[in-house]
Amino acid sequence: MKIVKLAEHIAVSEQLTKEDIPAIVAAGYQVVINNRPDNEVEGQPSSAELEAAAVAAGLEYYYLPVTARDFPGPDAQQMAVLLHDETKPVLAFCRTGTRCTNLWIATASAQEREQARQQGAALGFDLAMSESVR
Repeated sequence: MKIVKLAEHIAVSEQLTKEDIPAIVAAGYQVVINNRPDNEVEGQPSSAELEAAAVAAGLEYYYLPVTARDFPGPDAQQMAVLLHDETKPVLAFCRTGTRCTNLWIATASAQEREQARQQGAALGFDLAMSESVR
């Protein structure tokens, strides 16, 4: 598990496993967001499996899948609320963290979007998905 901090209260990661959950709790995260559709690739853990482990560990868990084709997806408003709630540290994950980073940028307020874009670029993420959101 590779966690990349985007802001004080938000980080992104590549695909998680249920074995990663104790480390997520120990790192102080309270919310886990899964932006990766089930069965995107063979052998990836199911959302239900990850949710069971996260909830058992006391985490809030949200399954809000999105792809490049439907970005920012039907759950963009809920993503905005979760990603920009500074009262609960959030770890969002997808295959590499790129989709989650683009969602963080796309759901930022107009005033904060450019700073978020600069942060994502500085961390080396491909920001093509969020480029259409200005």
